Amino acid sequence: MADLKLTHVEKAYGEVKILEDINLDIGTGELIVFVGPSGCGKSTLLRMIAGLEKITSGTLEIDGQVVNDIPPARRGIAMVFQSYALYPHMTVRENMAFALRIAKRDRAEIDAAVNRAAEILQLTPYLDRLPKALSGGQRQRVAIGRAIVRDPKVYLFDEPLSNLDAALRVATRIEIAQLKEKMPDSTMIYVTHDQVEAMTLATRIVVLTVGQGIAQVGTPLDLYERPENEFVAQFIGSPAMNLLEGEIVGTGAETEIRLADGGIARSAVPTQASDKGMAVRVGIRPEDMVPTEGTAIYSGTVDITEALGEVTQIYFRAENGAAPVIAKLPGIHAGLRHKTVAMTADPAKVHLFHDGRSLLYR
Repeated sequence: MADLKLTHVEKAYGEVKILEDINLDIGTGELIVFVGPSGCGKSTLLRMIAGLEKITSGTLEIDGQVVNDIPPARRGIAMVFQSYALYPHMTVRENMAFALRIAKRDRAEIDAAVNRAAEILQLTPYLDRLPKALSGGQRQRVAIGRAIVRDPKVYLFDEPLSNLDAALRVATRIEIAQLKEKMPDSTMIYVTHDQVEAMTLATRIVVLTVGQGIAQVGTPLDLYERPENEFVAQFIGSPAMNLLEGEIVGTGAETEIRLADGGIARSAVPTQASDKGMAVRVGIRPEDMVPTEGTAIYSGTVDITEALGEVTQIYFRAENGAAPVIAKLPGIHAGLRHKTVAMTADPAKVHLFHDGRSLLYR
């Protein structure tokens, strides 16, 4: 398949800069996921790769060839959109074969390509149906099949599951993961706002910020366990990571932090003697907070509980706490509302940030 390289790529509409200094290498066989808040330019970046948006500056290379001025049809790229965009009067077979027919491919070649894609996507029983006789998930598979028959260098997915209900989204996400396993050499770039899709599908995740560019690139677990900055720390994970104001009071292999509300936190992030007195923000994911009867990182009164069955999410705050802290406890915890709870966390799970950057990466 194909390697892609983006070098100092930028996109602006007049004076408004959407993407700034994008530098990214994508290897053959990777499934790269672009995530970020609305307006960060993830779909715009995908469309620039496809050739549907012009690159303002920088270069895009596919297999070592600069393709900035090459039209979309000659880039060897197939795109799957959020809307299925199927022809309603054509059968599944005809929809999947349409691009090859336009390219005047041999009939036997077209049939072989359609049958192969249908087998991969488990669409063989539906080849003679019209789109109106298919479920939403099946229609999205037809749209993916239409891309597969073209045998492109790169597959681009622009939020392909957004229009599906929750159950279909899970089923189709699993099907996309299985599709990638069946096509291990295929290079895929996938845009989503859904963290579960990003964490479960990606080889690597690219986190984008509004009006700037890339905040961090890494494997899903790298971003979850070792975020480089507060933005990534809070964007990856749901509910978002808690951030608490504090000051370093003890340094070394294990750092001690006194929090603004009086709690004490310990972190496995190492610090130096010169860091003593440094103002930091302590990051703890809700799922890493555990009740304690000893020294607490944070104590407060429970405002709201959300019983989800497998977990209970509690929102609590100290008397002087401006914003609630969230803890995600396994199992069912009834009767906590308006009670005082005290929480701590394993030092290995406690992150430290200074001026927005993780102290792990200084």
